[in-house]
Amino acid sequence: MTKRNTQQRRHTILAWVNEYGEVSVESLAAEFETSEVTIRKDLTALEKSGLLLRRYGGAIALPKEITASGKDAQDSARKTAIAKAAAALIKDHNRIIIDSGRTTETLIPELAQKRGLVVMTNAMNIANRLLSLENEPTLLMTGGTWDPHSESFQGQVAEQVLQSYDFDQLFIGADGIDVARGTTTFNELIGLSRVMAKSAREVIVMVESDKIGRKIPNLEIPWAQITTLITDNNLADDLRQAIKARGIQLICAELHTTCK
Repeated sequence: MTKRNTQQRRHTILAWVNEYGEVSVESLAAEFETSEVTIRKDLTALEKSGLLLRRYGGAIALPKEITASGKDAQDSARKTAIAKAAAALIKDHNRIIIDSGRTTETLIPELAQKRGLVVMTNAMNIANRLLSLENEPTLLMTGGTWDPHSESFQGQVAEQVLQSYDFDQLFIGADGIDVARGTTTFNELIGLSRVMAKSAREVIVMVESDKIGRKIPNLEIPWAQITTLITDNNLADDLRQAIKARGIQLICAELHTTCK
């Protein structure tokens, strides 16, 4: 298909999303007589341009509050900066785990130029976006029990699957960072995260600076298992020094350098 036809199809898809509020991959593939893989790539490209939002099995129109909210735009910019810094740590042919989460999901478009990746995830939305990449990394899923709260697979089956593999890197988010202990979470299902950390040689935490210093009861991954923490450059100096004192590589994403 020519570039012009691709642009025309995407223009039509966007018009339908804005008119009806939601579209499905299956119906679009049938309408345009093309593969679902092609449609997923169209939706990924449109989302990356900020024109719609991907959802499992399709896409929805951008809510008005998102386009109007400066805070949402700022949060998105921070997540994107963190994702770019994280992607810079990934080499071609690496075997990586990407945990569920909004910040880790932002990493997916940054993988488009990587070659030969093997990616394990426990989240269907992340898996769906990985399948939309032109370079088509090898995708592995944990399976397990679906947890609607975290929108991911959890439980013993997922843990057993992970224990069968060896990975170069884990990319994981956090609800909070306790400077004295490590990553913390509201979710009580922390077993899989700990198995992920044990299955990877490097554990890379992706988290916005306003979550650092939060003390949430559930300790997820202790500092002893964390290799790198990537955040934005709004992190206070005292917190920077406290984290570095733990022997952690600290990267301020918006500066694209290690914190000084």
